[in-house]
Parts: sequence; structure tokens; C-alpha cells
Amino acid sequence: MLQEIRERAQGWVAWAIIILISIPFAFWGIDSYFGGGAEPVVASVNGAEITERVFNQNVNRTRIQLRDRLGEAYDPALFDDQRIRQQVLERMIRETLLLEDSAAMGLRTSDQAIRAAILSEPAFQQDGAFSNAQYERVLRLQGLTPAAYEDSLRSELLLSQLPRAIRETAFVTDTLADRSASLVHQERIVAYARVPQSAFAQSVQPPTDEAVAAYYDGHQNQFATPEQIRVSYLLLNATDLARPDQLIDEGSLREQYQLKLDEFMAPEERKVRHILLSVSVDADQKMLDETRKRMQEVQQRITGGESFAAVAAEVSEDPGSAEQGGELGWVGRDALDPAFEQAVFAIEPETLSEPVRSRFGYHLVEVLEVRGGEPKPFEEVKEELIADLNSGSAEAAFFEQAEQLATLTYESPDSLIPAAETLGLEVQLSDWIDRSGGEGLFANPRVVDVAFSEEVLTLGNNSELLEPDPEVLQALVLRVAEHREPSVRPLDEVRDEIVTLLETQQAAEAAKAEAEAIVARIEGGQDLAAAAEGFEVVEAGQIGRVATEPPPEVTQLAFSLPSPAADAAGPRVGSTSASDSGDAYVVVVSEVKEGDPAQLDPAELEAEARMLTRALAAADVDAVLAAMQARARIERKPIVSDESF
Repeated sequence: MLQEIRERAQGWVAWAIIILISIPFAFWGIDSYFGGGAEPVVASVNGAEITERVFNQNVNRTRIQLRDRLGEAYDPALFDDQRIRQQVLERMIRETLLLEDSAAMGLRTSDQAIRAAILSEPAFQQDGAFSNAQYERVLRLQGLTPAAYEDSLRSELLLSQLPRAIRETAFVTDTLADRSASLVHQERIVAYARVPQSAFAQSVQPPTDEAVAAYYDGHQNQFATPEQIRVSYLLLNATDLARPDQLIDEGSLREQYQLKLDEFMAPEERKVRHILLSVSVDADQKMLDETRKRMQEVQQRITGGESFAAVAAEVSEDPGSAEQGGELGWVGRDALDPAFEQAVFAIEPETLSEPVRSRFGYHLVEVLEVRGGEPKPFEEVKEELIADLNSGSAEAAFFEQAEQLATLTYESPDSLIPAAETLGLEVQLSDWIDRSGGEGLFANPRVVDVAFSEEVLTLGNNSELLEPDPEVLQALVLRVAEHREPSVRPLDEVRDEIVTLLETQQAAEAAKAEAEAIVARIEGGQDLAAAAEGFEVVEAGQIGRVATEPPPEVTQLAFSLPSPAADAAGPRVGSTSASDSGDAYVVVVSEVKEGDPAQLDPAELEAEARMLTRALAAADVDAVLAAMQARARIERKPIVSDESF
């Protein structure tokens, strides 16, 4: 039977089957053939979908930006994952709305604006000027094509147009500016008591097993470990290919010396002195003739034997050099008036020029000494030539080996060993890293993205050839060596942490309750010292909004309490919730003193007005965005915390 099937499969029946199978593949692809293909969506805005893939890319980019901004202070545990994901989604919704409304209003981003933004971007510049090679290199390292980047930039610039137009309409009246300045410079007379949580530590009851388990069940994210990988990699460095001990024959060095002769040429400089008789640029011919005649008389005095320095001190109208005998010191090309420079570099040393006219007037010029203008001797630059040739050979070897590395790791996608053995490289192993990155090479977002890509992480292949640092000739190929799925630490492992945390919470709640009791006693007629007996009481006196002496919680509460002048019942009093340290505070405000705009410096008032204008402008933009969202059809899917990050 099998033989019969085999024979039939070689005839027209086999070809018919192949054609029938090919039709759905050709039109819809293999995903559609198996019934898949649609991307998960996290939200839609007036029908425009925000896919889960793009959303996760933005979440990851936000985390990377936070890490880059905070540096060593960055601690992922301080940033609630669910909150970050919610904020990123809301930002993406606002941007989608802005793009839609901007397009509906006819706003556009011109090609000239795109070009100007690219030319002015520092990352694309070398030696202060735009470099197309640098532009393409930076984009390549980020996995972008120029067309994709320019499309993204066009959207980014379009996003800014409407908010910028709204902000530019904001203004502040003098009355409002004065009132704002009065509030900003307001001062209050404050006293406060500190109720420390440590005072209640002994009275805290150990939490029950049920309370510990309930906290653990309700705060699983707090004890989660993210998805992590360890990476095997090959790193090719151009510096490792340099051979400082390599012998280079004298003939090659001298040939290189001749090719680079211009680079070894010391610029010619001349030590100059001059005498100036000033004449304006727009002087008439009569004035020019008279001044030239006067300068010829000066020239005759010097050629007749008088000292140049003495004559310059007497008649020169250049206040900067006359007292120094007309000396200007060493000067090079492109640093002087063109006519004056031409005369300086045309005459021989110790030769007096004819009268020379520049835009400043008429000069007599004398060159005292000349230096430079000749190449450095071969022996002086020999070591530099050797280093250059070694560097050039190392660079050539690097590009040749980088190409081999890319080819070998592509041909053996499941191992780095063949490439390592061929090129004499060591297979290195990274520490554990998560999607927020690690240290050294793995602080590079591009490297991390590739390490966690489907091709490398899921399919288990070698990565493409990467350039981790655009400033250094390096080539990197990596693969995943070990993979840890996201997990939650077991309760037994974190029990002591939870017990300490719950006990601290109890002590903080007790401190807060005691602070509220003190407030009640003060409102009942006691003064602060009596009501807070046993606790530290501080008379802070008159403080401003930016005071540094009381704790920030005290200042914030003091300026949020109503003014006691509006109520004859006495001072205003309030208490804070537990601070970061767990302490609570009772704050009493006995008097409010308004700031006087008339006493402020006008420049300070102007700065206050600018700040207020910016604040009002931001509020206007927020109001417009809120109105857009109110009338838009927005559908949000529940956001699930992505533990893989």
C-alpha cells in the first residue's frame, strides 16, 4: 500500500495537492492558514488600535529612560509596574488623539522642518557639523532605517504643533501676576510637634500568620522576580587586533610620511609690529591722501634711522600696541584684516613695508621673526607614523574578522563555538539581566532588545552582528545561555520581610493616631506644648514656602491650612500622615503674612509672571486634551502587569 501511495504521489495527483495547498499560503500566509495572525490590542481610539506589541515596546523604553536618567539611583522596586504601564497607555492614547485632531485641523510637518531637526540633532554631528555617515550609523545601531526614523520624527513634530500653539496663547495680567507673587512669597508663623513611630515600637503586636499570608497574597508583585537571562557572547575589539610590536620597514614609514606631509606641517607664524594712522572706511579721497602722506612721512623717519618702537609710541593710533612699541606678538593666517595679513606674509623679516590700507586706516608693518611653515622632521613623527600604521592594519583586520564573525555565527545559528575557534575568540558569559538591562555591554538598550527578541530568546538562535558603541570599533554576537521565567518568591522566603513591614505599619498608624489626638486636644483649648507633652515641640517661627529647616511634610501642611485670620477661633492646626520615616507631625499656624509685590525686584516679578504663564499654558493644554478624550471613542482593555520586565 505504501508503495502505491508513493507511486501516485509522483504523478499529477501530487501536483494537484501542492497547488491546492499553495493557494492559501500565497494569499494569506501560513498564519492565516492556521487561523492566526491578529495582534492583541490594549486600546482603541476612535477605531485606531494600540497593539500590545507597540505598547510593551513603549513600556520598556520608559523603564530604560528612567534607568538612564537616575543612573545608580535607579531601583526598579521603587517604580510600581502597574502604574508605569497605566501611565504609558494614557500617554499613547493622548498622542493618538493629538495626531488625529492635528491631521483633521490640516496641520502638517514640512520636509524642511524634518531636515532642520535632523541637521540640528547633536547625535548626528561630528566636529560640530552634520555627518551623513554618523546619521546612518546611529540609526543602524538603533535598528532603524532613515525612512522609518523620518516618519517617526514627522509624527513627533506634528504632536508638538497643537500644544505649542495653545501654549503660545497664554497670558497673565498684572493683577494676577501680583497676586501670584503675593502668594508665592507668603510667610507663616509655625510651630510643630514630632510624633515618632519609634515611640510605639514596643507596643506593636506581632502579626498573625493569617495577616502575613493575606499581605503576601495581596502584594504578589512586591515579591516577584522578573524574567531573566544569561547571555553567551563573542566580542571582537579592534584594539585587541593592534600589534604594537609589529616591525614596519623604514621605506613604508617614509612613504607614509610623504603622504601625510601636510598634516605634519607646522603653520607659519610671524612676530609683527606696526604703526596705525586711523581713517574711517567711508572717508573721502582727500582724507585718504592726507593720511597716506602722513604715513609716508613716518616711514621716512624710520628709514632715516629713528627707532620703530619710539616712533610707534609717539604716533601710532592703535591704543592696544602703541605703548609696546607697536608689537602685536605672534600672528597666524586667517586672524587679521585681509589687506593687513597679505602685507604681513608678503615681506621678508626685518623689512619695513610700504603704507598698507586696511579697514582701520593706514599701517606700516615690520616682521621681526618667522617660525613654522615647514614640516616636522621624519624622526620627530616616526612613532606617530608607526602607531597610525598599526591602527590602520588593526582596523582592516577588524572589518575582515567582523565579516567572518557574522558569516560563521549565521551558518551555525545554534552555537558560538565554531566562530570562537576559527577566530580565536573567548566565549564569555554575562551576569543575569532582565529587560531593563544590566552593566557594561548590557546597559545598551539595543543589545538588551536583541537578547530578548523572539529570534534569540524564543527560537534560540545567535543574534545578528551588533555594534554596541558607535565610538568604538567593536562587534558583538550573542545567544541566550540560561533563561529564568518570571516568578514570585515563596512565602517562607519573604515571611520575615512581611512581619517587619507590618510591624512598621502598626507603629506608623499608632503615631498618626496619637498626632490626631493631639490635634483634638489643641482644638479643645490646650496649647501645643501641653497637648503634645512627652514629644518634641519646635517653634519654627516665620517660614516661607521654600523653607529648608522644618521637614517638608511640616512646610507642606503649614501652607495648606486655611489662614487663621479668617476665623477668630484661634490658630489653625492639622496633622500629617506617617512620613517616609514613619513619623507623624502636628502643625500649628498662628499667623499669615502676605508677600508684598512692591518689595520685589522687577526682574523677579517678571520671572514670576513667566512661571505663571507657563503653568496656565500647561493647564490650557491639559484642558484641550481632556476635551478631546471626553468626545472620543476610547476602549481600554484591562492592563495586566508584565512580569517579564
